[in-house]
Amino acid sequence: MARPIVGIIGNAYLMNDQYPVHAAGTMNSTAVTDVAGCMPLIIPSDPRFVSVPELMDACDGFLFTGGRPNVHPEEYGEAATEAHGEFDRARDEVALELIRSCVEAGQPILGICRGFQEVNVAMGGSLYPEIRDLPGRDNHRMPPDGTLEEKFALRHEVTFQEGGVFHRVMGAQKVMTNTLHGQGIKTAGPRLVIDGHAPDGTPEAIYVSDAPGFTLAVQWHPEYNAAADPVSRPLFEAFGQAVHAWSNDKQATTLLKSA
Repeated sequence: MARPIVGIIGNAYLMNDQYPVHAAGTMNSTAVTDVAGCMPLIIPSDPRFVSVPELMDACDGFLFTGGRPNVHPEEYGEAATEAHGEFDRARDEVALELIRSCVEAGQPILGICRGFQEVNVAMGGSLYPEIRDLPGRDNHRMPPDGTLEEKFALRHEVTFQEGGVFHRVMGAQKVMTNTLHGQGIKTAGPRLVIDGHAPDGTPEAIYVSDAPGFTLAVQWHPEYNAAADPVSRPLFEAFGQAVHAWSNDKQATTLLKSA
């Protein structure tokens, strides 16, 4: 039987500073394959090439990845400043509409870092341009130097609501995570539940309340070492279970229509 397909939202890059490509980190594909048990499919996040209805028809679930460009503040009613960094308006256009459509349809989504922020903005929330500039907040950015292992090292606790969605998924109320982000939630979308926080109060885990499907998103990077990490593995396993269930329901519906 064919594996369910998880669309991985890609990012635009210049290879060798001149050749434009769409790409996604190999660790995202590894987590989707080895832990979620699905087939990864990298999506060019540009409305010139894809449409939301086509994507939802082709894929069973979606992984909204991290990326250097930030969601443009116009998407939440604010003016861009130097502190907001780089943007990718093409990804904004694809990702935000896709998130809203999946939420309403019940099609599984998992947001990571920028994807976490996209879920918030898509559902009507806003972002701080730089968490480390806020009083009482820590620097959540990736260390500028060191090995990949050092950059993705576990750096702070995340505490979930007791008995909440993430507590049930993880089997623990407190976990250790990496942290590699500059922006963060300022105001949560009206339907968003902030289910986990870092010690400095920064939101780290969210989901959409009353959504018919899987809508979890995290501010850290669980795709790193996902198969071996006790926090990452249950998250991707839960996502995989939701994607498999969606795929099975879709196949059953197709069979009924053809009978």
